[in-house]
Amino acid sequence: MKRFGQVIGIRKECLDEYRRIHVKLWPEIEAAIREAGIRNYSIFHFDTHQDGLLFASFEYHGPDTEFDARMARLAAAPRMREWWNLTEPMQIPLPGRNQGQWWLDLEEVFHLG
Repeated sequence: MKRFGQVIGIRKECLDEYRRIHVKLWPEIEAAIREAGIRNYSIFHFDTHQDGLLFASFEYHGPDTEFDARMARLAAAPRMREWWNLTEPMQIPLPGRNQGQWWLDLEEVFHLG
């Protein structure tokens, strides 16, 4: 199991809608996330008094050798592009992320299990 932390900006005027659409995640999206091996997925909001920040935390349960392929299948899942077409305009990608990434991956520096 590997833990991930990610961050992205959120447009202040979009926060209520972002929250609303996550109250009842589309079944196809939820199933695809679970099939990819993602567990304990949470998104937190921090208000910066300009636009906000979202922090995502999740665990990947699966072989390390399959991670990239599973994430590619997740990206190609039914309705995923439709979901991203809703969420991406609400988000503000941050500098420093790797090529091809939307959210900025964070380095885990401490964990107490």
